Amino acid sequence: MAVKTNKRGAEVTKPSSGAMPPVSDIVIRDLVQVFRLLSDETRLRILFYLVQNQELHVTDLCERLGQTQPAVSHHLALLRVSGLIEARREGKHNFYSVRTDVFGELLVSLFSGSDEVPKRIKFHDFTLTYNG
Repeated sequence: MAVKTNKRGAEVTKPSSGAMPPVSDIVIRDLVQVFRLLSDETRLRILFYLVQNQELHVTDLCERLGQTQPAVSHHLALLRVSGLIEARREGKHNFYSVRTDVFGELLVSLFSGSDEVPKRIKFHDFTLTYNG
């Protein structure tokens, strides 16, 4: 395996033969789904708030986003169906959190509170390493 550094200082590992390692269709579909969801500002903010606070009630999210409960609930439903977040029911209230078993490492790395670029982001079998 050859290790090269791209323009931004991230290490890119490639097989010596120059061929890219095979990527499963499942990984591609999962990544497409994640990027579609992350392309919406409201959903991106929801994920950011959930990573920063570990768990939030829908009312907390409505106040932080300045949006109505039906609008926020719609975004939460999309994130929940995709498997990015999960709900915990307590009485009449739902509390939402990021599912760390699926995309949590990726999201926590991306939305960590520090101003630094994460040094390593792992998704399935792939790891992006940044030397900056």
